[in-house]
Amino acid sequence: MYIRRGRRDWGADHIFANHVAKVPSLQASVKPYLLTRSLWLMFSWHGIINAVRGTPRHLPSIWLLILNAALLGALLGSCSRWLTFPVTPTVTALQATTPSPTPSQPPTPTPTPAVISLWIAPSVPRGLREHIQFAVDALGGELELSTTEQGAQVRFEANGERVTTDWIYALAAPFASTEESLSPDRLMAIWQGSDPGVSEIFLAPETLLALEAVLGDSASARVHAAPASNLLAVSWSTSGSLTILPFDELEPRLKVLAVEGPSPIRKSFDPAHYPLRAEFGLSGENGLVDRVVDWLDLPATNRDPERMTVVMLTGVTALTRAIAWQMERYWITYPAGQIGEWLLEPDFTHVSNEVSFYDECSYPDPSLPNLVFCSDPRYIELLDTIDVDLVELTGNHGKDYGSQAFLETLADYDERGWLTFGGGENLADSHLPALVEHNGNKLAFLGCNLVGPPKAWATDDEPGAAPCSDELFDEITELVERGYQVIFTYQWGEGGIPNELMRAGFRKAADAGAVIVSGSQAHQPLGFEFYNGSLIHYGLGNLFFDQMQSLPLRQEMLDRHVFYDGRLISTEILTALLENYAQPRPMTADERSAFLTGIFRASGWLPR
Repeated sequence: MYIRRGRRDWGADHIFANHVAKVPSLQASVKPYLLTRSLWLMFSWHGIINAVRGTPRHLPSIWLLILNAALLGALLGSCSRWLTFPVTPTVTALQATTPSPTPSQPPTPTPTPAVISLWIAPSVPRGLREHIQFAVDALGGELELSTTEQGAQVRFEANGERVTTDWIYALAAPFASTEESLSPDRLMAIWQGSDPGVSEIFLAPETLLALEAVLGDSASARVHAAPASNLLAVSWSTSGSLTILPFDELEPRLKVLAVEGPSPIRKSFDPAHYPLRAEFGLSGENGLVDRVVDWLDLPATNRDPERMTVVMLTGVTALTRAIAWQMERYWITYPAGQIGEWLLEPDFTHVSNEVSFYDECSYPDPSLPNLVFCSDPRYIELLDTIDVDLVELTGNHGKDYGSQAFLETLADYDERGWLTFGGGENLADSHLPALVEHNGNKLAFLGCNLVGPPKAWATDDEPGAAPCSDELFDEITELVERGYQVIFTYQWGEGGIPNELMRAGFRKAADAGAVIVSGSQAHQPLGFEFYNGSLIHYGLGNLFFDQMQSLPLRQEMLDRHVFYDGRLISTEILTALLENYAQPRPMTADERSAFLTGIFRASGWLPR
């Protein structure tokens, strides 16, 4: 059985070997197989022989084994032509493939120039231009200004590719104007020269270029470019004229007009829908623009609410007599019913409260024959309601019910965290300023009582109003040197027209450095004066008092002062008319126009 199987296997191997000899590509891989197969066969025959050892009848098989061994030797030797054959090198067929493109090398980056040139467009406002110049100087040579657009690698311009800054412009008229607002349609009519109601509009050359990028080219012969330093003079000297200038360049001698919504000096102003808003930014190669943006640290806007402070100064408050009687009849906060929002909006609301709160104050008598006043302590709720921050104590009725009532009133103010000035626990205390720092603006409030009576004044050991003295004016100067904007208030003699003595006294405070000098004594509004860089208002009239004997006594002014970036930039006049002996209301448009015309005429700004 094994021999038969072996012979059959051998025959198959022999046939396979012959086939391999004819296929050179297989020879190298089958040589080890054939050798191994032959050895196996040999040891298989050896097993057979051992199995039949000693059996004579199987001797022929021995000869067959010998023959197989001989064949193996031949296989191992050089006589086996089918096992020993030349090795033909294997050739691997190449597959047809699409040639791969040579990888492209990344472009060699343009080397950053050692010095980047920057061009500032003529439309860029002065404030931004100065900021950029300062930054360039600080860099020490890495950035230089180009005099031409063509020679610059980066440009700073209106509507630049990388917007960095929103610039707000204000539409303004001379302070002595009765104009209040302008619709966007009328603004465009003025810009295009089709509005007959405006004689001229003046603006700096850079402002004209910036706004042409927003409003389109001006086709009006009435739109004039004028040096920024001359805008104020030409607008005041040209009747009916307007001016447009950057918000941060405003000053109190200009009256800001609203254009569709609250004006820029209002805290509720919305720049997103304001037509006089220009965008500035950088254009040029991206890599260079990125570097220049980082270097310049450009401001986001010229109207940052976090740099603005609003102060409301008001006239006489005396919660006694008929106004107190009406407060008892209606409700304690009745006087603020129609103008309360005006008083809540500012950051700091001031009242000049002339009457002390007194526990034993009798029920109010609307026809009280004498001028000895007090207020029920419950009435302080009215001041709470309008969110008072500053209380002036220069009034001459504060001690009508003695020093104790004055001191108790001071304690009430102190308990609420209200600042006081123009009076105090003693003479030294009465001369101390109320100091405020808000949004980067440093404000100081000082005041004094010139007219007395002497019993109203503070002394070394008695409370009362601050008497006027030269030391107060020295204090103004010192505060200015410390960086404060000083607001000085007077309790002067009452009267309808400021006399020369009064003008001299108010101007003395201005000469000492006060940016605002305001009269708190007047029961009817008085005129204004711009003097030596200061705004003087000789009297605001009443705020909460009961005088209705004449129209001038019913008329009221509230001065809303706007400080920005450490200086006074605007004063807005709010006007009211007293009703029902107790409640002021906003004037109508006609009432306001007639009233302001009279005030501006009394100020010498309009012909009589």
